[in-house]
Formats: sequence, C-alpha cells, structure tokens
Amino acid sequence: MFEISIFCVVLLAAGYGVTMWVIGRRADVLHGKFVEAEPEPEPFGIGPLEPPAPRANAESLRALLTVIQQELKDTAKI
Repeated sequence: MFEISIFCVVLLAAGYGVTMWVIGRRADVLHGKFVEAEPEPEPFGIGPLEPPAPRANAESLRALLTVIQQELKDTAKI
C-alpha cells in the first residue's frame, strides 16, 4: 500500500512536469520558479486614462469646514 502511495505521488509530479513542459512553462519545470508574464506594451501616444483630480478652491474648503463643524456640533448634542 505504501508503494502505491509513493508511485502515485511520483506519477502526479511527472504529470505536472509534463503538463508545464507542453504548455511552454519550461522555466517552471527546470528551475522551480514561476515565470512572470511580460508586460503588454501600451499603444503609442496613449497614457493612463484616469481623469485628473478636481482642484479645491478656498470657497469650497470653507464650505466643507462649515459642514464638518455643524456635524460635530450636532453629534456633541446627542
């Protein structure tokens, strides 16, 4: 029974090695390290598509401060 268990483990390891070899991950088989995928190049002239952050002006900051102060006063009353 013990021999069958050892045989199954060896067969599983061999199957894994053959599978990695067939799908082209030979570095995994040879060195035991995972190969990182190469980064895809970005199209020429296109940068990140994130919108710029809105700029805060003094008036909007004062309004925000007023709202926060009012919320703190309301919370203190409870």
